[in-house]
Amino acid sequence: MEIKVNYLDNLRLEAKFDDFTVISDQPIRYKGDGSAPGPFDYFLASSAMCAAYFVKVYCNARDIPTENIRLSQNNIVDPENRYQQIFKIQVELPADLSDKDRQGILRSIDRCTVKKVVQTGPEFQIETVENIDEDAQALLMGKVEGEGATWIEGKDLPLEQTIANMTGILADLGMKIEIASWRNIVPHVWSLHIRDAASPMCFTNGKGATKESALCSALGEFIERLNCNFFYNDQFFGEAIANSAFVHYPNERWFQPGPNDALPEGILDDHCRAIYDPEGELRGSHLIDTNSGKAERGIVSLPFVRHSDGETVYFPSNLIENLYLSNGMSAGNTLHEAQVQCLSEIFERAVKRQIIEEELALPDVPREVLAKYPDILEGIEALEEQGFPVLVKDASLGGQFPVMCVTLMNPRTGGVFASFGAHPSFEVALERSLTELLQGRSFEGLNDLPPPTFNSLAVSEPNNFVEHFIDSSGVISWRFFSSKADVEFCEWDFSGTNREEAASLFGILADMGLEAYMAVYEELGAPVCRILVPGYSEVYPVEDLVWDNTNMALLFREDILNIHSLEDAQLADLLERLEESQLDEQMDIITLIGIEFDENTVWGQLTILELKLLLNLALGQHEEALERVEMFLQFHDNTAERELFYRAVQAVLEIALDDELELSDYLYNLRRMFGTETMDAVVGSVTGDVRFHGLTPTSLALEGLEKHQRLIESYQKLHAARAARAGIAAS
Repeated sequence: MEIKVNYLDNLRLEAKFDDFTVISDQPIRYKGDGSAPGPFDYFLASSAMCAAYFVKVYCNARDIPTENIRLSQNNIVDPENRYQQIFKIQVELPADLSDKDRQGILRSIDRCTVKKVVQTGPEFQIETVENIDEDAQALLMGKVEGEGATWIEGKDLPLEQTIANMTGILADLGMKIEIASWRNIVPHVWSLHIRDAASPMCFTNGKGATKESALCSALGEFIERLNCNFFYNDQFFGEAIANSAFVHYPNERWFQPGPNDALPEGILDDHCRAIYDPEGELRGSHLIDTNSGKAERGIVSLPFVRHSDGETVYFPSNLIENLYLSNGMSAGNTLHEAQVQCLSEIFERAVKRQIIEEELALPDVPREVLAKYPDILEGIEALEEQGFPVLVKDASLGGQFPVMCVTLMNPRTGGVFASFGAHPSFEVALERSLTELLQGRSFEGLNDLPPPTFNSLAVSEPNNFVEHFIDSSGVISWRFFSSKADVEFCEWDFSGTNREEAASLFGILADMGLEAYMAVYEELGAPVCRILVPGYSEVYPVEDLVWDNTNMALLFREDILNIHSLEDAQLADLLERLEESQLDEQMDIITLIGIEFDENTVWGQLTILELKLLLNLALGQHEEALERVEMFLQFHDNTAERELFYRAVQAVLEIALDDELELSDYLYNLRRMFGTETMDAVVGSVTGDVRFHGLTPTSLALEGLEKHQRLIESYQKLHAARAARAGIAAS
């Protein structure tokens, strides 16, 4: 995590990281103003709060209330050496707590991350740089030492060379990559989380059997997502990029919709149109991209090569963003390596979907077969020693597909997690299933797994697969656990050179009557490909192009960002459009308009329901506002400060709507209850003198929206590199 420090007045300092700002000061006796804790005070508090967090996680997993648990920390300083200190943590537990849970809570405190870092002894490296913002040296603690060459199956270069190449690419882009966390809770299973220090919304996770392979995985995923613009899906790029020579790629093309908003000639082919527009409902306006929002420029479309005959087909950027998420994109040392990974991922997701939705029971991998892979078996046995039964399944559906499955059961909570992995090598697919299972997870994190169900509708409904794709929080059927398999076990093998494996995987698609379309991006220095298989590799249903398209943002983005400057008629029109849209009122405005607000602000917490409520207040629609206040207070989760604001709004609205009540009779005690500042804002909101309390003014220029600006700055680095490679002036 990158923490930037700014000097304020006197000895006050400001530390900024992610979406947070922390102010420190010094006591008056040290010539400070005593206005905030000192840096060392924050350090002391962090260890106590970290210990308390691990206690909370333990208790939450076991439904143990924490109301009667108290924790404190004292640091005892050695008078002979003030740097020699004892941190004494004490915890007060309820008398009726079992001995088992008492010991469990103590063990959870012992796992405190701050404590472990202090005990291990962090290393400090202090240096000067020309410019902190432009220093793009990767902050990768997992760098490989020495001159060794570690080869693993499926890679065309050693891990050391792969890491060096990818970190070099990111450094050349001016991106500072930092490792946020490592995980290694069982042998031979590593995972990590990396992110752009300047724009933490750009992040990836990596997994592997070793530290180095996990780092390669994370860096490769970061580069693939950069090349495919995945970090910036659905986000507004700002006016400068939206009006530049190109928005996404120099080879993009723009198509104007035909008469009556018809799909223009030149985009998609007949095969794709039959899949994406089976009922003839898809219109040109459905395909305007969210990133630029420039409907007058038309439909921005990207070239893909049809695998069967090498012809170029243009796919609307909007269509790709709406249906595919990150499925079917990969970076590699060579194009064939990238293709194998890309196609493996497509098969992994599609076969997983088929197995889950059809509630298939898979065959177990025989013990004698597992014994051929001792490192994988050791990791599985370590999980079972921790009390998690593990099922290892062949997911190839009788040898048709290069897919494996490792399923974990949690007897403590009744939850299960079916993890899938794919690769032409049986061993690599099995390893990926296990490492995917534990990617970014602690043992406590395994307590959040959903239980199985016999409800076939819950398993087969489309959003269940989306949840499986995004964070594996979907459900699976109890039928999956039947000992009577629906297919026979097959010890399959599709392996060969990467060229041979890619041809084999493309052949499987062809045999199924499926067409593949591929785009290749090599301008950043590493081959990256994106493969679309219409009718097979979509994550979201194709109907979303018509009924749940992300470019709904274009109906609301400009007005919402300019909300403070709109006239009443414009506000009423915005409210009417929100009503007619029938959008989920719990949807947040971040998702609706593709703008990243600081989540710790009112903008960052704002939902459609609250926006409608604020519009009712601004328009003097008190009855509608009262109805929405009651809904907000009943169903919405917000900050305590915001909840109190609306409780006061509810009281004032009820007074205003009652002919027998006078607000002046209640103001004295309302101010005592909610505070003068809050009541001034509440009364002003009801009378119309205060509009959109808590929402700081902004516009399409995105002033004050630092989080979104950081995202745009990240994309500008990528955009500039593409422009330079194509010989085009950047925005």
